[in-house]
Amino acid sequence: MKQITDAKSLGALVKQVRKSQGLTQEQLAAACGLGRRFVVELERGKPTSHIGKIMQVLSALGLTLNVADRKGEL
Repeated sequence: MKQITDAKSLGALVKQVRKSQGLTQEQLAAACGLGRRFVVELERGKPTSHIGKIMQVLSALGLTLNVADRKGEL
């Protein structure tokens, strides 16, 4: 499990997993039904990305999103 604390770390993870799966940004965008520009901006850590679209990208990469509070109480 990788800890994601901001948009930049999420973008870096998406880029890492995309590349490890041998996908181009265009291929990932097509698999999600999104534009390449969204994938580029997500990978760059754009802080205003839409969560619904982010979830589409994570799903296409076979990733899930887990949330925990910093105190570990969730």
